Amino acid sequence: MKRFGIVSYNIYCNFTNYGSALQSWALQQVVDRLGAGRWQSVLVDYCPDVLRDKDKRNPVAHMWDTDVESRQMCELSLPAILENADKFDRFYETRFRRTQGMYTSDNFRDIVEQERLDGFICGSDTIFCIDEFNGFDDGYYAEYPCMKGRSIAYAASFGDAHFTQETLAVLRERLQNFKVLGLRENTLLPFVTENTSVPVQRVLDPTLLLEAEDYEPITAPRKENQPYLLLYTRRHDPNMSAYAEKLAAENHWQIIEISLRAENAQRHRMFYEAGVEEFLSLVKHAECVITNSYHGMIFSIQFGRPFFVFSREQCSSKISELLELFGLPDRLLTTGREQPGLDLCYENVYAAIQREREQSIHFLSEILSGIR
Repeated sequence: MKRFGIVSYNIYCNFTNYGSALQSWALQQVVDRLGAGRWQSVLVDYCPDVLRDKDKRNPVAHMWDTDVESRQMCELSLPAILENADKFDRFYETRFRRTQGMYTSDNFRDIVEQERLDGFICGSDTIFCIDEFNGFDDGYYAEYPCMKGRSIAYAASFGDAHFTQETLAVLRERLQNFKVLGLRENTLLPFVTENTSVPVQRVLDPTLLLEAEDYEPITAPRKENQPYLLLYTRRHDPNMSAYAEKLAAENHWQIIEISLRAENAQRHRMFYEAGVEEFLSLVKHAECVITNSYHGMIFSIQFGRPFFVFSREQCSSKISELLELFGLPDRLLTTGREQPGLDLCYENVYAAIQREREQSIHFLSEILSGIR
């Protein structure tokens, strides 16, 4: 049986990330299903050099936000941060087939022999965003010698990266490491098509390759019996918070909030300590979801929940593109003064997802079948 290593942004990070964990989990489920005994996948325990000094149990030292208020909120939330980090560790330990060893630039050359790997799948998430990872990471761009010629990219994203003429020249060279490129967004699709000889196609995020019922085995029981609005904040946005307050008051909903805004504890039920399984449950049972998270949006769609998503720096293009693809552009808000209706009819949305899902699964199956 062939073995493919999934190399992505997940285990090692500054702040834990539901989307990073779930896209890797979903990709492993899909790859193994397609293998049907011919191949299986393993999550590579890989730490890029840029993340070696990051500690998700003490993220204050490595925050992108430098303002005093944000740092204070993070410090006040440290008990929840610690509980959340422990839950993520258990998720990675119990929900995945993982490599036996942990790999960095120091020992990646040994991985093929040590783990008996036949190839690599790089993706999903913003692994191609050089702004996030301080340049071109060798694991994410299949630059390690043992990866060249035996790697594919699936649903890799450039995010909102900024390239110069010099970095675009490096990009052309690095993309040649792959046998085929499945990109999650159209952002640099024309450039990649015109400047490399590698076959390229836009594909869905792995979390959309599965259906809602596929997440049942990892979804926690309902956490709150009263009707509630879920406010999931990846970056503080006062307009989004105000909109959630207004909508909850109008509908007599409690607010459950996943954020580091500890000052809201007097008004909301704060739930930053939620693990992956609890996050899925909170989305599934919400009366409405308000978020600025790409995967918060995706799982609202998966579970058929009313939702609104606010644009966010380093996240706006991938959010707007997916909403356009599924015919939901009115779900994207900027100020909270917009007046879209709350109710959603998902029939056409799910039909669009199914069309895209079939194409993406066919792409992945054909490519993996051809790797020798």
